[in-house]
Amino acid sequence: MAVIHISESEAARDFASLLAQVRAGAEVVIESGHHAVAVVRPADPGRGPGRLLSESITSAEARGSTATLDAEFASDMEAAIASHREPLKAPEWD
Repeated sequence: MAVIHISESEAARDFASLLAQVRAGAEVVIESGHHAVAVVRPADPGRGPGRLLSESITSAEARGSTATLDAEFASDMEAAIASHREPLKAPEWD
């Protein structure tokens, strides 16, 4: 995979071209000075958005995590979701 380094201003000036490069398979590193601030790479088409809970649990176990999803976890998640039913405010560019 080709890796392209560009400045923040270049990325902002021609984002459509940046995405075209990504669609073609390149990884684009957006930099401020000599520091990377973002990496844009092609999405893995075989993987949907996010990670499955089972994958997260497997990963945590592989790292030796002792976290436990107790019986109250589901009710905590439902409460969190219910408390934020309003739609997210879309960014101004949408």
